Amino acid sequence: MNAPFNSIRGGALRDPFTAFVCDDLTADLIRPIAVEHGWAPEKVNKGGLRNAVQSLSVSASPNILFVDLSESGDPLNDINALAEVCEPGTVVIAAGQVNDVRLYRDLVASGIQDYLLKPFSPDQLRDAFANAQMTVSGPRTSEPTTERPHVVATVIGVRGGVGASTIASSVAWLMGDKTGRSTALLDLDIHFGTGALSLDLEPGRGLTDAIENPSRIDGLFIERAMVRANDKLSVLSAEAPINQPLLTDGAAFFQLQEEMRAAFETTVLDLPRPMLVQHPHLVNDSHVCVVVTEFTLAATRDAIRILSWLKANAPQARVIVVANKVAPAALQEISRKDFEKSIERKVDIVIPFDQKAAVQAAKLGQPLAKAASSSKILQPLGQLVKATVSAVDGEEKADAAQAGGSLLGKLGNIKALVAKKPSKSTA
Repeated sequence: MNAPFNSIRGGALRDPFTAFVCDDLTADLIRPIAVEHGWAPEKVNKGGLRNAVQSLSVSASPNILFVDLSESGDPLNDINALAEVCEPGTVVIAAGQVNDVRLYRDLVASGIQDYLLKPFSPDQLRDAFANAQMTVSGPRTSEPTTERPHVVATVIGVRGGVGASTIASSVAWLMGDKTGRSTALLDLDIHFGTGALSLDLEPGRGLTDAIENPSRIDGLFIERAMVRANDKLSVLSAEAPINQPLLTDGAAFFQLQEEMRAAFETTVLDLPRPMLVQHPHLVNDSHVCVVVTEFTLAATRDAIRILSWLKANAPQARVIVVANKVAPAALQEISRKDFEKSIERKVDIVIPFDQKAAVQAAKLGQPLAKAASSSKILQPLGQLVKATVSAVDGEEKADAAQAGGSLLGKLGNIKALVAKKPSKSTA
């Protein structure tokens, strides 16, 4: 049902939306939200799934179809009957009263976009419609290619307010816009994340649903839960209620990364500091760890601690130290020289402070790299993206060189040693 479709069938144009419900309460809930989207309220029909099958067998399918399964004795079989009369490309949202994870997974596997458990809230319905519209208007996530190995870049701020999330969203956007990589931005600040906000998007419930029900996470879940920013960039972020702590052992985060690796060419992980302590396994597969800092005493202390932690817990990752929002030398709390002496390594990239560009980005709801296209900060951001990609490309070339030269290279070295060794006859 979610395959590409033709917009005309038997000379009739598709309607953008149609619903078939079983009760007045559901109809009264859907109609005003349909009006919000510019859809005709009279497209909300009574009769549920049975009426949907009868109607769509003789008329064009809508772009988005809402169907109520409350009166269905065998929901999965009835959904398959609906698929026989429904045109390819129609996005189907189902609702019902059966709270069964297996049923949900079977329904999603059969091709529906989402399954809402009744009674559902207006916000849940709005989220479902928003995701459905994304599916209708945008192409499916592109598959990664073997020529471009997957890149996992983890962005960590040594302190709150250093701009790690700003850097993460800009890197993710540049990955898609400048390198052409399909990119997933995963913001793991569950309650106060700004990944979606910085791109002027609604975060949806995908991330909180994943944490609450890790068994639901698969390729179809990723495709449905990710909020698309453009053809190359999708975001998974959350604004979970602060009066509802989400308890997790981290399995959901690990599984999300696994599915993103299969669906995208790049994963940018915006990782809050507390996650390092709670879920250290999150950096196990990172190719690059971007440590975002500033030239202050507190940031120096925490940079030392985090760099030491990464050395022990992510030895496979290339660590890139980024000094962000750097003011002129006279206004710095600690000089760059003293900072580098304290952390016992060089700062790789320096991004100057540009308040005008930051304000412009916030007003436009765009990543800083896009809003500040003429600013001095664009060049170091581009360097960061290049360094991130080259970290993986360098590994691939090194592995290839080692694999290709493991035998011939050793033979060549042996021949060279033999040639240099003096013979007994000359002694």
